[in-house]
Order: sequence, then structure tokens, then C-alpha cells
Amino acid sequence: MAVTYVVANPSSYAWPDATRPQSVGDGAPESAKGAWETEKVHTGFSYGAFDASACANYNRWPAGLENRSGGYTAKTSDAQLKQQLVSRPATFLLGQVDTLPLGGFDSSCPAMAQGATRRARGEAYVKYVNESLGAKHPIQIVPECGHNDRCVYTTDAVLPIIFPPGR
Repeated sequence: MAVTYVVANPSSYAWPDATRPQSVGDGAPESAKGAWETEKVHTGFSYGAFDASACANYNRWPAGLENRSGGYTAKTSDAQLKQQLVSRPATFLLGQVDTLPLGGFDSSCPAMAQGATRRARGEAYVKYVNESLGAKHPIQIVPECGHNDRCVYTTDAVLPIIFPPGR
């Protein structure tokens, strides 16, 4: 049986390179907090260099791949980590209303460089790894859920992702 991964509402991501989202349109910070109004995945993100003078640690582990020490990532090359990120089937679950700084929200400079909300960070990250690295990871916006594991994992839309039919 094949292994698949389910990633649900993390506060930030290990970005595979030094670029970060340059949010525009429906992905702009001023739009991010109103994202709860729709289950549509926002795609208004482009990517570019981040001003490191504003946040010197923005690309250090675990927000990026620099300075990994300890654990399996310290012994794994950047290229191998990126290959694993692309090749391993993963679905990203993002709460429709996970747009407020609640429940352990990471408001550190490295995390904020990834987006204004958990949902915006997830949308930007998945778009990047799909378009720039060639991954094919779907996003499931979980209706009416915020940053609440019980809501996310017990929703009718998510159960077939966690427990695929016929397995």
C-alpha cells in the first residue's frame, strides 16, 4: 500500500529556497484576513527575493533550509530534501477560517515573511512547490474550520483524504 502524507494548518513551512511570496491580488495581506469568506484557493502570489535586512533569520531552519543542525535534515542535502518534497504525495489541509492570529500562531519575522495568516502561508507554499519545483500537491480548504484539529480531521471533506476508499 502506498504512503501518502497529509499536512494540516502548520504555522509556517520549511521553504525550499530563499524566495518568499510577493503577495498581490487575492493573496495580498489586506485580503488574507477576509479569506474566510470563500473556500476557493487563493492564487495571487508571485515569488522573489526577500529583503534579508528586514529579517536576517528568515531562511534559517525551520523556516528555510539554512543552518539545519540535528535530526535527519542535518545529514540530508538541499537537493534531496527538495526531491522528497516533490516526489512524496501530499495533500495540504487549510482551514477556511484559519485567518486570525490564534492558537499558537507564529508571528515571528521568519514566519511572517511567508504570509499574514496560516491559510495564506499554506496557499503560497503549495503554489510555489507545485509551480516552481514541479510537485502536484492538492490543497483542500476545509469548510468552516479555523485552527482546530478536531474540526479539520472530522470534516466530511477530509475523511476520504485520510481514509481513501478501497484501501
